[in-house]
Amino acid sequence: MTGRHESRTCGWRARAAGILGICAAGLLAGAPASAAVGEPERWELKFGFIKLTDMVPLAVAYERGYFEDEGLYVTLEAQANWKVLFDRVLSGELDGAHMLAPMPLGAATGVLTKSEIVTPFTLSYNGAGITVSNAVWAEMKKTVPFEDGKPKHPVSAAALKPVLESYKAQGRTFNLAMTFPVGTHNYHLRYWLAAGGINPGVYAPQKDDSSGSLGAEAMLSVVPPPQMVPTMEAGTTAGYCVGEPWNQQAVTKGLGVPVITSENIWTDGADKVFGMTGEFVQKNPNTTVRVVKALIRASYWLDENGNANRPEAVKIIARPAYVGADEKVIANSMTGTFEFEKGDKRPVPDFNKFFRGQYGIPYYSDAIWWLTQMRRWGHITEHQPDSWYLETAKKAFRPDIYVAAAKELIADGVMQASDFPDLDKATFIKAPQAGPLDGIVYDGTQPNAYIDSFAIGLKGSAQP
Repeated sequence: MTGRHESRTCGWRARAAGILGICAAGLLAGAPASAAVGEPERWELKFGFIKLTDMVPLAVAYERGYFEDEGLYVTLEAQANWKVLFDRVLSGELDGAHMLAPMPLGAATGVLTKSEIVTPFTLSYNGAGITVSNAVWAEMKKTVPFEDGKPKHPVSAAALKPVLESYKAQGRTFNLAMTFPVGTHNYHLRYWLAAGGINPGVYAPQKDDSSGSLGAEAMLSVVPPPQMVPTMEAGTTAGYCVGEPWNQQAVTKGLGVPVITSENIWTDGADKVFGMTGEFVQKNPNTTVRVVKALIRASYWLDENGNANRPEAVKIIARPAYVGADEKVIANSMTGTFEFEKGDKRPVPDFNKFFRGQYGIPYYSDAIWWLTQMRRWGHITEHQPDSWYLETAKKAFRPDIYVAAAKELIADGVMQASDFPDLDKATFIKAPQAGPLDGIVYDGTQPNAYIDSFAIGLKGSAQP
């Protein structure tokens, strides 16, 4: 992938003559009036994203004019990889960005550059998959149970064990790819492997080992999302965990088979969030609330009327300035279905969720789940009390900003109170939930009990 940034500019940069007059009118009179939130402190903004389908709320907020309704003029700019994106938010080159949900937590804990990155909005829930090469699938398939003549999904990583034994006998390394160490795809992949009895290894930063491979039976390496398919095709990796459309691209090209989608790893968990620096939020509170208002509207539109607007969304993000993939490939997952083996297309209505049932709220319990995985795999090096997990979640996940934005939309008459849960009574901790793969119950109020429930990974006061 080249380092060239493709951008989409919203507002006056994209317009013809009369720009200054239009901007002034928009700022002074064009945006909806708001009793509680004043005019934006900053109105010209640049937001970054990675070429994944779950950046779609940003594209929709731009294309449908929701940003401009708030007096905001936004540039959307594709970034080369997650590290570049994160660093550019920290440096102020980007005012905000589409981020992996654990990134703000990595900043808060110092696992990434110690800094204050906050998220006032969850961009997407679920939405990732794990794909293996055709050669690996051919071996896995021998032990996978069938149902109605088709492989039963989700497929357990236990079916990988014979493949790993074969690689080991040949003196070969079995390598899988993910997109970023402190990221959803890394932790999803590790969870899936461990649930199938395969140790993905742990990180040991206190030993200057950042490989994450200590004790590993399968090696994991970083590959940018658009490079997942060509890297697997070249034989460098045997599979990967990534968001769409890069699992479906492997199917379309006849190069690989998805074996599980992430709602079967952790149901309705925050996958991508919108991140900004704490400094930006503090200096620009009105702008921040207005950004969230636009994103709430975009997410609502995406899930409205049983996903009726998804085909239009597919057309939007298929453009080169956004995801730049074939419409049919994007539609395979965005419109409520998912193709596994070629021709084996199944209904997966919850693969991509943006608003329905979760509302875009940055739940503390979602943050805590990611923190448990950071501890389990060694990114958090020491045991912490349960209270620490909630305190850390509150540093990075900001539902208070979300609530302010939602109430403004209700006051504006753009949305109804019934579109949201009772925001005045919300604790932002979801009810306990059993894991689809292993039945282990996650209760956001008891993170240490959850960590200690796993057979593989660090627990208690253990260190690598």
